[in-house]
Amino acid sequence: MVLEVETTTLLLAGYGLPVLIGLLLILPGSESIFLGLSDRFPSLKSRRGRILSGLNLTLLGGLAVSVQTQWIHAKVSEGANFCASNTIFSCDDVIGNANYNTMPVLDVPWGMVGLCTFSLLLFFSYASSKEPTASWVKNFIDLGTFMTFIGLGVIGLLVSYEVEMGKICQFCTMAHIANIVALAGFVQLRMMHGEKEWNS
Repeated sequence: MVLEVETTTLLLAGYGLPVLIGLLLILPGSESIFLGLSDRFPSLKSRRGRILSGLNLTLLGGLAVSVQTQWIHAKVSEGANFCASNTIFSCDDVIGNANYNTMPVLDVPWGMVGLCTFSLLLFFSYASSKEPTASWVKNFIDLGTFMTFIGLGVIGLLVSYEVEMGKICQFCTMAHIANIVALAGFVQLRMMHGEKEWNS
């Protein structure tokens, strides 16, 4: 049991680190934190570069934790345990609940929904960071903003499930945080695009 708790904690820390660094990069006024790295990573010298780098890291963390939740879903479906607990924190009880573990209408596991969504968002962000002046970048930023905004509704639905069950899925919560941080990044990019700061 102790080993399971330690494994869960280490995994959450591993997924949370890129999201935390991503948040710091996205936050306004964070340039001084990353000043020492700007020589090695020139993209960190500009506000646009910092936001895109932070977005890439955040979405990578969200993708990784979504893969984890999909894996947990598969394990629980086979009758195995991963992070079952008698406490309020039990991802097995949340992800393994047959009444709530799939997306309504499409009947797709929530982990797979997150995996596909974060993959697409990461594609939008990474492609935009590589060619920030391309004509399609504005569309990618708009789509990313729209998808992460819709994600707030999904988060609300999933949290309502957790409240009803009286359990919290730590990995799901990490994916929710990644979506919120990504929304903040996409919104800032949307406000910046086309302005002088974008091309500086």
